[in-house]
Amino acid sequence: MHLIIYGPEGSGKGTQANVLSKYYHLPIITSGDLVRAMAEADKGSIGQACRQALESGTYVSDDVMFEIWRQKLATREAKKGFILDGFPRNKHQAEFLLDQVKKNGYKIDRVIYITLGDEEAHRRLKKRNRKLFEGSTEFHDSPERITQRLATYRAREKETLAYFKEMKLLTEINGEQAVEEVFHEIVSG
Repeated sequence: MHLIIYGPEGSGKGTQANVLSKYYHLPIITSGDLVRAMAEADKGSIGQACRQALESGTYVSDDVMFEIWRQKLATREAKKGFILDGFPRNKHQAEFLLDQVKKNGYKIDRVIYITLGDEEAHRRLKKRNRKLFEGSTEFHDSPERITQRLATYRAREKETLAYFKEMKLLTEINGEQAVEEVFHEIVSG
């Protein structure tokens, strides 16, 4: 089984990915984990780009991210099944992903879209209150940063969801429910 968990920050994507991982015995793959692994293992230009992104707190370019995903999606491990959390983030990445899995002889079974309004997202993220990085006095989840990240997400959301709907992959789940209720809806859908 190959699943994608999609939704705004605070929607519980990570929580649901963890619960589903245990339930279905599937590994979770995130862009962040792949970038960190490549930064450690690759001594070439891709590893260098990953190290620079991690040090500066920025994202790697789509070109670099696509090469990392291209390699990962071709592995025997990926072909067995996975849960993707945090990728794809936009329609261009979604098209790339579906193209790559098809080239490797498998398909995405479902895209689980966990809906959440901005007000509830703000409430949850403020409660989470993560620091920018270890030892920082600034917060990743300040009201301004939350607003900016949600705006960036919302700008890409509609087109990405329309694409997944057109591909007949989309399952929409209300993320404002309790964790157990969201999980139950996902597995019974």
